Amino acid sequence: RGGGPTLKNADLLKAQKAEIVTRINQAMQDNDQEAFGSAFTEYTDMLQEAVMAEAKGLVQAADNQVLIGRGVRALTSAETKYYQQIIAAMRSSSPKQALTGFDAVLPETVIDAIFEDITEEHPLLSLIDFQNASALIKYLYSTMDGRHLAFWGALCDDIVKRLNAEFKLLNLEQTKLSAFVPVCKAMLDLGPAWLDRYVRVILGEAIANGLEDGIINGRGIAEAGANAVTHPAIWEPIGMIRDTTGAVTAGEGLPAKTPEPIPDFEPETYFPLIKRLVESPNGLTRRVTEVVMIVSPTDYMSVVAPATCYRKPDGSYITDIFPFPTRVVQSAYVPTGKAILGLPKRYLMVMGTGKSGEIEYSA
Repeated sequence: RGGGPTLKNADLLKAQKAEIVTRINQAMQDNDQEAFGSAFTEYTDMLQEAVMAEAKGLVQAADNQVLIGRGVRALTSAETKYYQQIIAAMRSSSPKQALTGFDAVLPETVIDAIFEDITEEHPLLSLIDFQNASALIKYLYSTMDGRHLAFWGALCDDIVKRLNAEFKLLNLEQTKLSAFVPVCKAMLDLGPAWLDRYVRVILGEAIANGLEDGIINGRGIAEAGANAVTHPAIWEPIGMIRDTTGAVTAGEGLPAKTPEPIPDFEPETYFPLIKRLVESPNGLTRRVTEVVMIVSPTDYMSVVAPATCYRKPDGSYITDIFPFPTRVVQSAYVPTGKAILGLPKRYLMVMGTGKSGEIEYSA
C-alpha cells in the first residue's frame, strides 16, 4: 500500500463504518461468505489506517493522560509482555512457525477492557448479567428463590435442615465465540500500547455483534441433523427468543417462543404482560421496577416511537412513554415485526479466556 495513512474526517469515518457494518450484517443474513469476507477486510483496513494515523500524530506524546484521552490504555506488565511476544513472533523470519507453538494467553484484563468498550455502543450488553469466569469450566447456580435458603431454629439445635434449593451445573466448555484480527506489519512498529488499541477496536466490534446476535437469537446446542451439510451441529448460546422448555431438534436447536400480537401499549394491554414477568418460573413472585423492550431500529421508528410519543403543553415532544417504566433498546438482531420484553438481569452470560489461547498466522 503506497504512502502513509491519512486522518479522515470523524463524521465521514463514522458514516463509512456504518455503511460497511450494514453490508457485513446483510452478508451474514444472506450466508454470503464472499461478501462477508470482502466487507470485513475493508472494515479492518479502515480501522487499521485510522489507528495508525492517530498514532503517527501522537508519536511524540509522552504524557500518558494524552494517550488515555485518545483511547490508548496504560498497559499492565502482563499485557505489555503479551503484545511484545506477539510483535517479536510476527517480526521473525518465519511468523507462521513462531506462532505455531505460541502459548501466551490474552490477559483477562484485555478482555475486561474490550467489554467495557463495547457496552457503550451496544447497550443490551451492559444490561444483561455478565460473569467473568476466567478459566472456570463449570458454573453452579440455584434455580430456586433465595428466601428458601435459611431456617430459623433454637440456638443449640443440630442442623437438621438441609438447603432445599435445587442446584444445577452450567458447563462452560460447550461453546466459543471466535474472531480474527488482521494485523499489517506496519502496525507492529507502533508498539504494544497501539497494538492493544487496535486489537480492542477490532475484537470489540466482532465480539459485540456476535454476542448480541447470540443473546437474542442463539439456538443453543444441538447435534447435526440427518443432513449434516445443510443442518450442521449447533454450538450457540440460548437466545432470548428461544423456548427453554421446548425440545431440542438436531440441526435446528431450541424452538422459538410463540409471539403474541400486541395491538397497543395501553394499561389494560401492557400490565398483563408485566404481571407475567413478576411470576418467576419456580412459581414465586419477584419485585419488578423496570422492564426492557428490545426492538429493531426499523420497528422502533415505525411502530414503538410513534405509539409512545406525546406532545407536552409547551409544544415539545417526549418519547418512550409507557404505562410502566420501560427502557427501550434498539438492536439490529431482533427480527422485524417482533419485540422482546423482559428482565435483562435475569439473562446470564458467562465469559472466560479458557485454559489456553491459540494464535494462527495467515500471510
